[in-house]
Amino acid sequence: MRAIALLRGINVGGAKKVPMAQLRALCEQQLGWSDVKTYVQSGNVVFSAPGGSAPRALADALEQAIVAEFGFDSLVTVRTRDELAAIVAANPLGASVAEGRFFHVNFLSDAVDPEAVARLVPDDPAPEAYALVGRELYLKTPEGLSQSKLARVLTERPLRARVTSRNWRTVATLLDLADADAA
Repeated sequence: MRAIALLRGINVGGAKKVPMAQLRALCEQQLGWSDVKTYVQSGNVVFSAPGGSAPRALADALEQAIVAEFGFDSLVTVRTRDELAAIVAANPLGASVAEGRFFHVNFLSDAVDPEAVARLVPDDPAPEAYALVGRELYLKTPEGLSQSKLARVLTERPLRARVTSRNWRTVATLLDLADADAA
């Protein structure tokens, strides 16, 4: 099964340093994953796992291995290749890869109540937009994520779910890698 692991909070501002070569070796040698590829330094791992592996179990195994190898916690979210393909196909906001740095997908650990999300959103978030589809929260932030009103309110605590975010360009690239590297 092809899958994608998304690590949160590594290699940011010099903290929680994880060399990608060491991360690949950890995934292959300690976890027994194959066809392991990493994409950029922020912690994106495309890999093949034994059939029947549950994404949550894969995430838990990588989280534990990171603590053992590097000495710190990192949230890991895993989606299968097919789940990622469905996320890309759903794209409810119609953003393109060209808008990638202003369009993000927040990957949630659990499904959240759409009404609870709607209550968090300002009455008129324009020019920003959001859509919740399953365990993914799509955010369009034309002024950038750091300036986003939506990104400030749609966070872990009020959502009651663990969250890691990737821009659209990264999401599309990870799907391409999962497809190109599939054996």
